[in-house]
Amino acid sequence: MDRRSFLVKSGSFAGAAVAGRAALGAPNVVEFPRGKAEHVIFLWLGGGMSQIDTFDPKRRGNSKASPKVAGSEYGTIDTVVPGVQFCEHLPRTAKLADRLTAIRTINHHLVDEHAFGTNFVHTGRTISGSITYPSLGSIVGHLRGAANPDVPAYMLIGYPNVSRGPGFLGAKGGFVYLVDTESGPAGFSRPNDVSAARAERRRRLLEPLAERVPEGSVLEQYQAAQADAMRLAGPQFMRHFQLNEEPADLRNAYGGEFGQRCLLARRLVQAGVRFIEVSHNLNFINGTGWDTHNEGQQNQHLLIQELDIALSALINDLEQQGILDKTLIAIGTEFGRPAAYDGRGGRGHQGSCFSLVLAGGGLKHRGALGVTDELSRKIVERPVSIPDFHATIHAAIGIDPTHELYDGSRPVPITDGGQPVAELFG
Repeated sequence: MDRRSFLVKSGSFAGAAVAGRAALGAPNVVEFPRGKAEHVIFLWLGGGMSQIDTFDPKRRGNSKASPKVAGSEYGTIDTVVPGVQFCEHLPRTAKLADRLTAIRTINHHLVDEHAFGTNFVHTGRTISGSITYPSLGSIVGHLRGAANPDVPAYMLIGYPNVSRGPGFLGAKGGFVYLVDTESGPAGFSRPNDVSAARAERRRRLLEPLAERVPEGSVLEQYQAAQADAMRLAGPQFMRHFQLNEEPADLRNAYGGEFGQRCLLARRLVQAGVRFIEVSHNLNFINGTGWDTHNEGQQNQHLLIQELDIALSALINDLEQQGILDKTLIAIGTEFGRPAAYDGRGGRGHQGSCFSLVLAGGGLKHRGALGVTDELSRKIVERPVSIPDFHATIHAAIGIDPTHELYDGSRPVPITDGGQPVAELFG
């Protein structure tokens, strides 16, 4: 086989042709849909939201019968979008279904285990021993930066872990986090036993060492992150966390702690933060959070109601502020739940078919996308992978989903072959 035939057969000829055109100065343009969004609020439902009990309801089951009957735990209600129904415990969200799309055919084929699913939905990649991939938030924050230089690009309201982190991007792709709406961001205030004079002495002591930090090193990245932290420690940044500045009626409309986190996320969007993740797997008000094994399933409606209150308040608030089209809300969870019940009336794990949600962001919403079978076990029409979901978010915020980052000298596309969901772009 001659060289030309080999290149054509292997697929490398196309790449060589593109490189040749680029060398001749011809533009190498990759077409992708571009949305209007400027910010992302990512609501994380850690534990595994049951799609059949929320955004993809099916025929009614019975978790208490003997034998148990597979199906939805709750009744269904119509939404404002003809033909689209949600769970009966999402009445407020149902009235706003024309501002959102429940993508019912999300799927992955991992081992249905929480750590693997959490990492995959955050990074779009399987866990690897040789590379730590950056999270969606780190990528968006790194590529778009903050809309205001006085705030960070990426913030997390919840507990940090490696799946939410910058991976090979290092400190420059990191986040600022807070674990609740009362205490404010972690690490931005001096310990009580460290006076201003003592802190200044420490700074002066470290100055000579700072001058010796190698350019491009991890230490230099840490130094830059530390400088950012010091810059953000002032009152101009900290004032964004004063929720008591908001009208009492609005705070009440958002509900409890999760709702207050969502309200804070809206304030951070207005402050210029590009990507905010808000965790909802808190307090375990149903006994287990979204990980509804066993008895946790019986009180799952408490979580769904809390989500309904906060999500609907956030959509309405963003719309009233005139920034819903500029703010993409995404709901993530690591996998879904099967229609069948376990021995104690709970549900297991199901990654082969589940629902994630997008709202606002200037997208062309339709209430729901994709079709599943009679018990939401299998995909019938329009499968959407996690890389596709990521690509849709990137495109919505104006990032080319084929863009490459570099782990050292190794190019890494920001999605693993993901394609934006074309139906959502008008």
